[in-house]
Amino acid sequence: MKTIQSLIIAGFMFFSVFGLNNLVAQVEEPVKFEFSVEQSDNSVYFLIAEAEIEEKWHLYSQYFDFGGPMPLYFSFDENENYKLIDSVVESPEPHEVYDDVFLINVKYFDNSAKFTQKVEVLSDKGFNITGTLSGQACFEDGACIPISVDMTFEINGGEIVSNDKGETGGAKTPVIVTENDFNTENEKSSLWSFFFLSLLFGILGILTPCVFPMIPMTVSFFMNKSEKKSRNIIKAIVFGISITLLYSIVGVIVSLTSAGADFTTVLSTHWIPNLIFFVLFLVFATSLFGVFEFVLPSGLANKADAQVDKGGIIAAFFMALTTVIVSFSCTGPIIGALLVKAASGNVMEPLVGMFGFGLGFALPFTLLAIAPGMMKKLPKSGGWLNSVKVVMGFVILAFSLKYFSNIDQNYHLGILSRDMYLVIWIVIFVIMGIYLLGKIKFSHDSDVQHIGFFRLLLAMVSFVIALYLFPGLFGANLSSIAGMLPPKTSQKFDLTKNNESGNAETLLCEIPDYSESMHMAYEVNGYFYYDQAIECAKSQNKPILLYFTGHSCSNCKKMQAAIWSNPEINGYFNNELIMTALYVDEKSVELPEDKWFTSTNDGKLKKKLGEANADIQIVNFNTNTQPFYVLMSPEGKVLTEPMTYNSNPEEFMTFLKKGIEEFKKNTTQ
Repeated sequence: MKTIQSLIIAGFMFFSVFGLNNLVAQVEEPVKFEFSVEQSDNSVYFLIAEAEIEEKWHLYSQYFDFGGPMPLYFSFDENENYKLIDSVVESPEPHEVYDDVFLINVKYFDNSAKFTQKVEVLSDKGFNITGTLSGQACFEDGACIPISVDMTFEINGGEIVSNDKGETGGAKTPVIVTENDFNTENEKSSLWSFFFLSLLFGILGILTPCVFPMIPMTVSFFMNKSEKKSRNIIKAIVFGISITLLYSIVGVIVSLTSAGADFTTVLSTHWIPNLIFFVLFLVFATSLFGVFEFVLPSGLANKADAQVDKGGIIAAFFMALTTVIVSFSCTGPIIGALLVKAASGNVMEPLVGMFGFGLGFALPFTLLAIAPGMMKKLPKSGGWLNSVKVVMGFVILAFSLKYFSNIDQNYHLGILSRDMYLVIWIVIFVIMGIYLLGKIKFSHDSDVQHIGFFRLLLAMVSFVIALYLFPGLFGANLSSIAGMLPPKTSQKFDLTKNNESGNAETLLCEIPDYSESMHMAYEVNGYFYYDQAIECAKSQNKPILLYFTGHSCSNCKKMQAAIWSNPEINGYFNNELIMTALYVDEKSVELPEDKWFTSTNDGKLKKKLGEANADIQIVNFNTNTQPFYVLMSPEGKVLTEPMTYNSNPEEFMTFLKKGIEEFKKNTTQ
């Protein structure tokens, strides 16, 4: 069992170290490439990629034995205008060393490297040679990151044009006219919600078998009769602040490494982080069920505890450090779950979440240290503490499905429909209710002699949740939890489908592009491609509603359940304007080559529908928040202030009417 525990802890620490270094590298870009073209003779050219590698980093070569780290790989898109000659040549000669981890010789570059591909040009007209390069860069401490870069080499009518940014000419990011200074931020309420959720989890962390029995021992440290009461109170306050600070530092690290406009989109939509989060949640739940425990090295606690014996104000800090370390076997899964949730949301959430958790965890200790007489009113330790852990395990198990659902929706796998998701949740909460009634027993549980009022109340809540979910199997909205469920469009059996739209009729110009992979909920009709929606809006002389959304966007689904299902609003969507859902995380759809454009934000060529939609939002509105609604004219003029998450149908209707009235006023002028 100790071996299993060690492997799990090692895996978790590997993810933490690898993940944090990976995120830092994404921000710092330790390897930068410049692309250029040189002509050899009339038809032979050299495509050159020059790498500038930051100090203490190295980039692996293309050529070494299989079974080691990821080698560099060049892929050139096929084009009838040219053909490759031989393979990519590297210079200077890479370093070759024996890798003790992979047990093979590996080759790598540091400082700089040059890669040259020889090609024969078969056309005398201008064209672009495109492709990608991928590989791996590693820091001297062993942390590694993947490298993936788009390449573009421009050959213009036989004259070579150096291109050091990988850009192409042609179209740029579509421009939307915003004549007003619109406020696009609506994050304060969600941060406050996450803070209070984290605060609650911090308080719940006290009610675990690893922590609750520590309260009398810890509080006694602050009841030194030989010292003034005021000094003991100061030590107690320092203790509480230290716990809060220790957890907040973790949040600061995650917040700093999750900066960047693209970070949260990638983290919440790519299958790799979502699969890791799904597995981690399963591991956390298994730990809370008592199968194993997260245990930090005992030496850490011993060293911190040795400092406590020295006394004084500094000792209060080390007492806090000891408490955090010793309690990790129970609080680790809770902290991990909060960080997983925070890391895939607002970049401030990790800091806010860890501050809230630390504050909630520290408050009971601090208050009891200041007023030790309150300890007499605390319940005695017992089997109920393990029940708290198990209930948390059930809750985390239910939430783990969210990350698997993200993969299923983002990659259109069709594995986990809304119906199946609800069935699994119903089973989880029914079993949790049965457990609370004492009918199921885990390894660390004591016998339940009688059911107390609070335990009975929790069991009733579990069964009520299961009953609330049940109508969702037949298509009920379940608006209060819609953000945690798969979208309504994935429902296989829906009795409400024929009467949700208020019998609204639609006058779309043509069948929406990409409708085989994307769908509108609540029988709303619209497009999924910006250009197609613009053309239809022009032909019908209607305003257009840009709805920036994502397959993994929880608030988008919550707002749909609250707003789109409203018959009046639904009618406006289908009759008064041209509705357009722009999925910023759509990965499966590649635009036709003549629709590719170069971003005016980052200078990169946008080929995929999702990255094009995300760029339109970032460039024009300086935000990557979803949901995000913009009412504009077919000419691209914004008609009223855009709207972010808002579940009030009346306010959303006001937003629609204001924009439509502005459009009609401008049309008649």
